[in-house]
Amino acid sequence: MRTHAPGVRTASRRRLVLVVALLAASAAVVVGIAARVVTHQSLELTNLVWNLFLAWIPFALGLVVYDHARNGARRRSLLPLGAAWLVFLPNAPYIVTDVKILDHLVSRIFWYDAVLVVGAATLGLLLGFVSLYLVQAVVSARLGRMAGWLFAAGALVLSGIGVHLGRYQRWNSWEVVTEPTKIFGGLAEGLLDPLAHARPLALSAVFAAVWCSGYAVFYSVCRPQLRRLEGR
Repeated sequence: MRTHAPGVRTASRRRLVLVVALLAASAAVVVGIAARVVTHQSLELTNLVWNLFLAWIPFALGLVVYDHARNGARRRSLLPLGAAWLVFLPNAPYIVTDVKILDHLVSRIFWYDAVLVVGAATLGLLLGFVSLYLVQAVVSARLGRMAGWLFAAGALVLSGIGVHLGRYQRWNSWEVVTEPTKIFGGLAEGLLDPLAHARPLALSAVFAAVWCSGYAVFYSVCRPQLRRLEGR
């Protein structure tokens, strides 16, 4: 029977506390949206609920990858989980683009709406950043610190591209599996003829740069707390 050191058990409890806190914050946003639907008979913000749910998927997968790695899982069992995590990761920063909803909202409760939208966007970023930190920790532990940062940078850039594909070309994460030819064909076309696709490439670059900068700030500020999730 496998036994765990006290530090590992403490780290597991801390991760559980984090999950509960994020669930509570997400529930608060959902309740706020539900209250708006009931009191104003409006469905304008209900898409945030779905997008917030999608943002939870990479977080959940990141936890699974991390726990499997800590329990000694082999690389071949981690790769499918890691691939699924990477496919769904853009859903976390994607929710930030929902702030565009505020442009056309004409409401007496504008600031109430703004709090809900910004709250959901903040949660999306936190879910994405924490999941990236955990998966980066796995890569760093197995392949070295430099490999971990190269992996994180690659994931961030791909997420920037994914946000553009989702917001402007309306692709969904699972269509990487169901419609791979169309998605990768479109990406190849843009890379082979960048002048004809300057706008989407520029937007992808901007998304990636903002996502990278945000993660760098998050990592620098929150690293002491994040290390406690690892039992360090």
